[in-house]
Amino acid sequence: MFNLNYFKADSSTFIIKSVNGNVRQQGKGLSFWYNSATTSIAALPLNAQEAPFIFNFQTSDFQGLRIQGQISFQVKTPEKAAEVLNFNLSKNGKSYASEDPLKLSDRVVRIAQTLIQAKIQSTPLREALLLSQSLVTLVMEQLIEHPSLEALGIAILDVSIAAITPSPETLKALEAEARESLLKEADDAIYARRKFSVEQERTIKEAELETDLSVQRKRQEIEEARLENERTLLREQAEIEKERLEAKVNAEAKRKELVALSAENQRTQSDADAYAIEATMRAYRELPVENLKAMALAKMDSQQLMAMAFETLALNSGKIGELNITPDLFSQFMKKGNK
Repeated sequence: MFNLNYFKADSSTFIIKSVNGNVRQQGKGLSFWYNSATTSIAALPLNAQEAPFIFNFQTSDFQGLRIQGQISFQVKTPEKAAEVLNFNLSKNGKSYASEDPLKLSDRVVRIAQTLIQAKIQSTPLREALLLSQSLVTLVMEQLIEHPSLEALGIAILDVSIAAITPSPETLKALEAEARESLLKEADDAIYARRKFSVEQERTIKEAELETDLSVQRKRQEIEEARLENERTLLREQAEIEKERLEAKVNAEAKRKELVALSAENQRTQSDADAYAIEATMRAYRELPVENLKAMALAKMDSQQLMAMAFETLALNSGKIGELNITPDLFSQFMKKGNK
């Protein structure tokens, strides 16, 4: 009946009490009696508020895109907010007299919408789908410095982007393209693996061939060394054979000289012997026969003399009548002859 009411605010609400248009009391968590006919109460929440959003934009390549996220903000300067918006309570002190407090989140979201839209419309679809983190940074920086929010005394606490999704048709096309790309990458991986396997086999084959070639070179070197040794041995044998032949030729030459000398000596000896014989024969021709016989008999022994005597007897056998030669006579004759 006297329009006297009691008001009590919680600690997260900033209260501005005005009487007849003049501010009489302000602060957090105030409680007081007031006359509803002359007193107006503005209640501004100071706790952090969440403003979710879902935006549908079009990219620079005319593709539809949906962005879903949330903005956290707080009224830091309630006096500024109370000057711009109507936060007065109704006479019952429980509900707001206008819808301005409910539009506070909408104001923040519309500013964020304008910033995000400007970025998305200048970006092609593929790049826009990857803008989540960079978009959060961009919106956060520009919201903090935005003059409209500063005039409302609002501080931005956090900006988050939950999802950036294209239209269902575009999503299917991207999924198909991504699937084909993954399949192609799988095929490329299989090809690369097979190529690597072929290269490994080629490397192994080349190593085997190189080993075989090295073995062949070693064998060739060994064979060449063997042939060179054989040639050296043949040269040495040829040298030895040459030296042997030269020695043989020298020996034959010496032998030839020796034979020639021997023949010459024999001729000289023969000439000397012929001359001696001739001289002897000449002397024998000049000597009387009796002297020659005497000389011959002087040089004969008893047996030769006996043989010569018998030869003379045989020649004169016709003149001898009978001759008896006994062993005693022969012995005596032999004794005389020996004397």
